[in-house]
Amino acid sequence: MKNLIISSLFFAALVTSVYSQEIPIVYLQTQLQENTQQYTSAILENEIQGIYVEHVALTSKNGIVDSFKDGYKTIFLFVKGKGTVVAADSIYDIIPETILLPQALKNITINTAKNDTLQYLRISSKLTAQDLLDLNDFPDANTQNVYYAKFIDCKSYTEPIKSPNTVSRTILPNKYIPRIAMGTVQTTGPDRVGNHEHPMLEQLFLGLTDNNSVVYADEAQVNFPEYSVLHIPLGSSHAVSVEKDEVMYYVWMDFFRDKKGEEWLKTHNTDDDK
Repeated sequence: MKNLIISSLFFAALVTSVYSQEIPIVYLQTQLQENTQQYTSAILENEIQGIYVEHVALTSKNGIVDSFKDGYKTIFLFVKGKGTVVAADSIYDIIPETILLPQALKNITINTAKNDTLQYLRISSKLTAQDLLDLNDFPDANTQNVYYAKFIDCKSYTEPIKSPNTVSRTILPNKYIPRIAMGTVQTTGPDRVGNHEHPMLEQLFLGLTDNNSVVYADEAQVNFPEYSVLHIPLGSSHAVSVEKDEVMYYVWMDFFRDKKGEEWLKTHNTDDDK
């Protein structure tokens, strides 16, 4: 009887632990101190194995050179401010809500527009041995050329868990970096992204301009404002809601545990599927 009571208490504690998990969230520091020309902060460290996220803010009059280590792929998500990126012999205009992947380049130069502050996430993915093999099967144009896109120009898709009022876009298709895809979700409330689970992938959300929604994961919930980044607990049943006249607008970032998990992306319906 004593063993049964202990087992019951252990089970109850386990259940409580599972359902009381929090949703890790970081609020980006978008206001720099006076005379600060560059701010860099690692965020959500150790949340996803092999993924390293930094928030960078630049006001420097001189461009900074960003170099990349072998064995890693890097993604830049520019969310606030204007500037340019010089990559090899090309110059890319940067406005809020732009994505850029240097791919085969060893370095790029990032410049901030005059009297502005450029804010972005720098996301590095450590390549596994299998990733290195999979890269050989990707189109050369995807792995060798700079990938650059404004969110607004990216292809839209629909999904059963979202209302017809929701506009979703794929800002980074898979087959550019192994096991990674990204997109945006945008709508005005009242609206909701329905509950769903995906134990085959880790996921980060980045709140974009005017986003003011709520994220749920199992029994947990957290207010999700603009310029914040959160981690959806792995395998949780999660959803996002937005109240009347408020805006839901965020980037989802999918980090698949293996390439088989990318089958999940087939739930995204595009005009190409018709």
